Amino acid sequence: MSETRGGARPGPTEPRNGEWVAGPSMFAGLALELSGTLSIVLGAAGIANDTIFRAARYVYRFDLTAWGWIHVVLGIGLIVAGLGVLAGKSWGRPAGIALGAVSLIAQFMFIPYYPLWSISVMTLDLLAIWALSRSGEAGRRAR
Repeated sequence: MSETRGGARPGPTEPRNGEWVAGPSMFAGLALELSGTLSIVLGAAGIANDTIFRAARYVYRFDLTAWGWIHVVLGIGLIVAGLGVLAGKSWGRPAGIALGAVSLIAQFMFIPYYPLWSISVMTLDLLAIWALSRSGEAGRRAR
């Protein structure tokens, strides 16, 4: 941010009060929203009918209802973080990075149960983390 007589002025990537974000932050927020929604759908499937997923002799083997609840809670957190990023809240970026990383680990551990789904959501999480990590650099360079 640059300083003016009236205080701090938002940089090129920082939203003004009441504005939505654009560029990498918008992409990251939408990726978090999609990852969260997909995690909730996966969790609901695990909770409703835990005979859908199977994995034989797996180290991280939990009851599939437990995996379902883990995904639902992570999905809700990802959606909240995505909304925070899209609304330009100061807590949105760190929350998005942290929850994206936790989701990435959870999806990695879930690969034996549903590989294509998990790898797709992991890709979204990685892209969101990357975009959130990069979105603050343009503002720092503009100072």
